[in-house]
This record gives sequence, structure tokens and C-alpha cells, in this order.
Amino acid sequence: MKRTFLVILSFLVLSVIANAAHIKGGFFTYRYLGPGAAGNVRYQVTLTVYMVCNPSSGQLSNPINFSIYNGNNQLVRDVSVPITNQYNLNKVYDEPCITGNETGCYYTIVVYNLPSVELPITPDGYTIAYQRCCRIAGINNIIASNTVGNTFAIRIPGSATAAGAETNSSPAFQVNDTAVVCRNSFFQYSFEASDIDGDSLSYEFCPAIEGGSQSNPSPTTAANPPYTAVTYQSPFSGSRPLGTGVTIDPVTGIISGIAPDILGEFVVSVCVKEYRNGVLIGRSPKELHIRVNDCQPLRALLAPSIITCDGFTLDFQNQVSNPTGAQYVWTFGDPTSGSSDTSFLPNPSHTYADTGVYIVKLVVSLAGGLCADSTTMQARVFPGFFPNFTAAGGCFTNPFQFTDLTATTYGVVNSWQWNFGDLSTLADTSRIRNPQWVYAGSGTKTVELIVTNSKGCKDTTTLDVEVFDKPPITLAFNDTLICRFDAVQLNATGLGSFSWTPLTNIINPNTGTPTVDPPSTTKYYVTLNDNGCISTDSVTIRVINSVTIQTINDTTICQGDSLQLNAISDGLRFSWTPVANLSNPNIINPIAITNSTTVYNVVATVGSCSASDQVVVTTVPYPIANAGTDPTICYNTSSQLNGAIVGSSFNWSPPSYLSNPTILNPISSPPRTTTYILSAYDTLGCPKPGRDTVVVNVQPKVIAYAGRDTSVVVGQPLLLQGSGGINYVWSPGIGLSSTTIPNPIGTYGPQTDSVKYKLIVTDATGCPDSAYVTVYVFKTNPYVFVPSAFTPNNDGKNDVVRPIAVGVEKINFFSVYNRWGELVFTTTANKQGWDGRIGGVLQATNVFVWMVSAVDYTGKTIFLKGTVTLIR
Repeated sequence: MKRTFLVILSFLVLSVIANAAHIKGGFFTYRYLGPGAAGNVRYQVTLTVYMVCNPSSGQLSNPINFSIYNGNNQLVRDVSVPITNQYNLNKVYDEPCITGNETGCYYTIVVYNLPSVELPITPDGYTIAYQRCCRIAGINNIIASNTVGNTFAIRIPGSATAAGAETNSSPAFQVNDTAVVCRNSFFQYSFEASDIDGDSLSYEFCPAIEGGSQSNPSPTTAANPPYTAVTYQSPFSGSRPLGTGVTIDPVTGIISGIAPDILGEFVVSVCVKEYRNGVLIGRSPKELHIRVNDCQPLRALLAPSIITCDGFTLDFQNQVSNPTGAQYVWTFGDPTSGSSDTSFLPNPSHTYADTGVYIVKLVVSLAGGLCADSTTMQARVFPGFFPNFTAAGGCFTNPFQFTDLTATTYGVVNSWQWNFGDLSTLADTSRIRNPQWVYAGSGTKTVELIVTNSKGCKDTTTLDVEVFDKPPITLAFNDTLICRFDAVQLNATGLGSFSWTPLTNIINPNTGTPTVDPPSTTKYYVTLNDNGCISTDSVTIRVINSVTIQTINDTTICQGDSLQLNAISDGLRFSWTPVANLSNPNIINPIAITNSTTVYNVVATVGSCSASDQVVVTTVPYPIANAGTDPTICYNTSSQLNGAIVGSSFNWSPPSYLSNPTILNPISSPPRTTTYILSAYDTLGCPKPGRDTVVVNVQPKVIAYAGRDTSVVVGQPLLLQGSGGINYVWSPGIGLSSTTIPNPIGTYGPQTDSVKYKLIVTDATGCPDSAYVTVYVFKTNPYVFVPSAFTPNNDGKNDVVRPIAVGVEKINFFSVYNRWGELVFTTTANKQGWDGRIGGVLQATNVFVWMVSAVDYTGKTIFLKGTVTLIR
């Protein structure tokens, strides 16, 4: 018995929960119908309830009671009201900017309409209420929403509210609430209402009201006012149902802002306040759910401005990523650039025509302009901004002076931010234009300057500054040489004051450029003092009483060759003569080129001391080689070379195709044009050879052609066709119109049987070649002979059937057909025939038809046909 009771109890609890969690919002409206009985007024009252789609019979109450309370919150009476309309509110289109498919049923709308209720006029009016539990589960901004019920209520004003307030009609709401917004993205949604009385309307968020319970989900009589707000999940509240990022416009009723970054449904309750002549006469709440879904919203986001200070080109980029398929339209605000003022690239560049400030607009959308977002930015174009500075200083104990050299074409330089690169402190900065800084230690310091101008340009430049532990001294020379009794000016540079020692034989010892004339070799020391930072260095002045110089030995060179002169000397300056054909007469080792024996003199000096020497350069002419004139020979012939030399020996190269390369007049027989070099040598002092070349030009091989052997008939002219050269000679001259042209005409009488002609052909240089052709003379008319049978057995006799043309210039065709008229062979060549095979297969004994068409030398056409027997 206990087990049965627990099962029944569990079933009842589950049924109550299932039947209860279905409410998703709604609102009351009323309309003044006119006066009733004496002192009474009549109203039409309507309750619109938003429920889960297709509620069960347990979730759908019909009829229900409207509980009417007076101004003292005392029950006047319950009025039973049936369902007068019921339908599903569907979303018929998918939101293209939101993930997933948003179409389908959002609510079942249930309308309870009380056509008329008559109430006495009272100063405080009435409250009409209905309570039902429970709301759907999982509402993000209400704690345990599936255990929380709804109270739908509206107040009808009394006569004390304002004159005639009892005749008021409430604002009317639209029922088109299928709101889906993108998480963490901007949205707008309208709660706008209309008022038939023309009252002024104001909108505000207000708390959703609790009512009913799980134990009594559908009370017969609603609890009396006032009512309790639902408990909101932090950080949400009745005045912030979607968080602090969403607000409502009190004039238009449009809620807008950044949606919560939480998926799911949120209860939003908006109260519309009615004002008549500045007096609040009514307050009508509407509650519904707004669904937050995952989205890939399109965003156009740009920095407020962008600037170029070193050119006219700017690169643009949207600062947020958009999903694949997003389209971009950039307008650069530069109409003078024509079509280039617009770009459809995600990250375009634009080159402006002039300086100035431009407004750039970006529109991001899907195809067809859907889900568009746009924004603008300033593009500032002011090229000609060049940051620069210098640093002056030496020791780390003394201040370094930094001087700004920044130049700007537009505006003025207006700010400086220095970082002196002193790692010993964080205070090594300055904001003035030309600051000073004292470093704590030596080393290389990287100094940075960030500089701006009044047009908005900003750039950074750096400079490595050497900071010394002592002031740097730069000497023009470390050691030098002077002649006795000469003076020399020393030269040292650096920041600070100079002093030199020893003080003997020195003028101006407290400058960087004293003059000294020591009588003997002396080392002078210099001290540089930069405000107590001291550095020293030295220079040795070597003093000599005389100069020495010794040139190279006299030498012999080939006439016209170059020679490097040289000498050993302790001099400082040199002068060679004669200066003609010397690379530099004032160095110790110039290059000389001479064609004749020359004596070169050189003087070495150190101040007033000097010494001289000379070298004799003797020139010997090159050996002379003469390879002779360039011969031209025919292919496969020889030519004698004729060389001559002035020297003691010689050789030919290459030795190939020479009869004897060790003589001056060898026979050359090259197969192609060849260059030979004759080199001559002697023993007179010039070790280099004299050379000359000779080119043996070999003419291309002459190839004579007299044509193919042919046949003619008596009296028929025959055109011979020779080729291969320039000059032609035919022999014998029997029947020929000419023996010295390439294409003579031959005519033959009955006394001639055949003639064998020899054709000699020569080229332009007279190189010959010969060829032969035989002409057979028939005592018949022009004809094409075809045998009547053939035996294709590879014995070399009658293996093919072929045409034999006599007195014929050309064969148009020779064709063979089988007994069914199918072509089995054809040719246009004389004496070319058929071997009895079709497709490579030798045919059996059979009779075939042949046809031939030809043209004789007079242009007359010959056509013949017949049969031939293939014998196996």
C-alpha cells in the first residue's frame, strides 16, 4: 500500500511540473465602451498570454477568472472568461546574420476576451489580475524560473486620478514578438504601443511579477495587490533585464545595446506610462522573452583616424574579422580620383591626389547588402615629415647636447619625447626640444626621439651615441719624417683644450695645431682636457739629415710593353721624369709604357732634403711574323701557306691538316674554314712572340644534280633540270637546245636510242662537281605501260604491278581496285607499284582493275585502264 501511494504521488508531482512550466509572457489591455447604468462605466478587457508552442490540455486553462480588485485592493468579483482566439506565432524567415535556422514556432498566443464588464465609477479605480504558474525552465535572468509563476495585471484609473480618467482606454501592443538577437552584439527591438486616446506614452523597464505556485498553479482567484517582483539572477534586474549594456528609449520604446554574452532566453518586461495633460493616468506592462543565439555578426570597425606623413598612399584594414562571404565597400572620400575612390577589397590601399583630411567610409555586408554594418574614419594626408637630431659630447662626466633637426612640410613640430638610452636610470627622458644629458658611464647609447607635428604626424628616430670615459683625440698622423732644420705642423682634433709637451722647439703648444722643428727625433705628447675629463696621445717626429734612394736595376722590355718602376727610399715625396707615359709620376712605383729606350730619373724629398737616382729601360722590338694572305679553296682541295718571319724560330698552330708545321710554306688541307697562327721568336731580349694569322676559307661542297633517268618518244621535247651551282656544262650536246644552262630542252630523232649526259656544275669560285642522267628514246607515242600479270613471290622478278611511263611529264594517279570496286593501292610516282598485299596480307590469285592518268610533255592528258592478274 505504501509503494502504491509513492508511485501515485510521484506521478502527480511530475504531472503538475509538466503542466505548469509553459508561460512565456503576455499583457492586459482594456477599452472604454461608454457609460452603463447610473454611475457606472463599461469596459472591454483582453488578456493575451504567450505560451510554449502547442501547449497540452493541462497547460491550457479554459475558461479562466479575471479577478477585479478595487482601489483598496479588495476583491470585487471574479469574472469567468473563455478563450476567444488561439494561434501559433511563427518566424517565417531565417535571420541571415545569426547561426542556425531561426524559422518556426516561437509562441502559442492565447487570447481571453471579456467583451463587456460594467463597474461603478470610483475615485481610485480598479486592478484586474490573472495568475498562472509556471514559467518555462532555463530562463537566464530568473532564478529557478520553472518554479516561478506569472501575475498579469493592469490598473484602470479612477475619477480622482484626473478629470475623465475613468473613460481612459489602455495602450495597445502589437503581437509580432519573434525576437532573436546575436550574443555580445549590438541589437535593437521595439516595444512600441499605440493609444486611441492620443495620450502621451513613456517607456521604461519594469520587473516581471510573480504569481501562482507549483502547488496551486492556476488559482481560481488571483491574489490581491500589491504584487511581488520575481527574483532576478545577478547581475540582471527588473530595470536591467539584459544587463547594463542594454537600455530603452523612453520616447520610442526601442530597446538597444549589446546583448548578453550568454545563449538562451531572457524575460523582458516593459511598462508603458500614459500621460494626459502632464498627469500620469495609467501604467500598462508587457512581458515577453528575447532569445539570444550564437551569431557571426558583421562588423565594420575602424580607428578614429589614420595618417600618412611620408607619402600620399594609405593602407586600410577593418579591425575585426568577419565570416567568409563578407563583402566590403570602401569609399575613400577622394572624388578627384574617379573610379579609384571606391574599392571592394578587404584590405585596400589608396593614393590620394593631394594633402588634406578625408572621410573614409567602410560598409560590410553579405551578398545583396544583408546584415550590413558601416563606419567612418578620418584619413589625414600630410607628407613631408622628417624626424632627425644630432648629439654632441665626449666624456660621460660632461653633458651631451641633443639638437632636434626635424623638418615638416605641413604644420609645425609640436612635441618631443626623448629617451637617452642611459640604462642606469629610468629618468633619462625629456620633453623639451633641445635637451642635455649627463651619462653615468661610457659605452654606446641608443638615443630615441619620438616627435610629432600639429597635423598629427608621429615618428621615431634613433641614433647610436658613443660616450667615452675620456675625450677622444684624433691625430692627423701618428709619426712623420722631417729633414733637419725643417718645421712641421702637428694636428689633433677633439672637444676641450689642448696642451703639448715637451715645450722645446714648439710654437702654440696650447692649440690642436702647434708647429715644431726639433733638431733630432722627438716624441711629442698631447693632452686633451674636456672639463676635467682628460685624454692623452703622442706623435713621433723622426728627424733625418739626408734622404736616400735606390732605383731598380736597368732592364730590357719588349717594345710597347708596360713596366712597373720602383725604388727603395726613406723619402716622403717622389718625382719621376720624363712624365710622359707614366701612370703617376709622384709615387714611388709608377707604371711606365715606352716604345724606345728611356732613362727615367727620380727625386725623393723630405722637406728640404732630397736625393735622386735613375734607371735605364731598353726596348727591344717584338719578333715579326707574316702568315700571308687568306686563301679560298674548294672543298676537299689543298692550298700552300706562305709565311715569313723576322726572328730566330717559329711555329704554326694548330698543326692539324698541315703537311709539315715546321716549315714556313706547308700545304694545308682543312675540311672546313680554319684559322692558322704563325708565332715568331728571337733571342734579342724580347721574350714574347710576334704573331700573325691566316684564314684558309673552305668553300661549301658543290653537289651537282642532273635529274633522274627518264624516257621520251621520238619528236617529243624533254626538259632537263640540273642544279647545284652557278655555271653548267652538259656533254655530249646531242639534241640539246643549249649546253651551258641548267635546264636545256632535248629533242630526239628516230636515229637516237638513248643518250647518257654528263653535267659539270661549278660555284662562284669555280669549284666543280659532276652528275649523270640517261635519256631513253622510244619510237612510239607517249604512253604508260602496265603489265597484265605479276607474281609477288619475292624472287625479284615481276613482284609488283607498276606503271612505266614513256614520254610522260607526270602521273596524276595510278590506282588498283578489287573486284568489288574497292581501292587497294594508288600512287603518283612512275615505276612505283603494288606488291599484292592489302593491310599487310598477301592476296590470293585474282584479277584486279587498274586505272592511270598522266600528262605528256606537250600538256596532253593520257587516261588508260585495264586488268592485271595476281598469280600465286
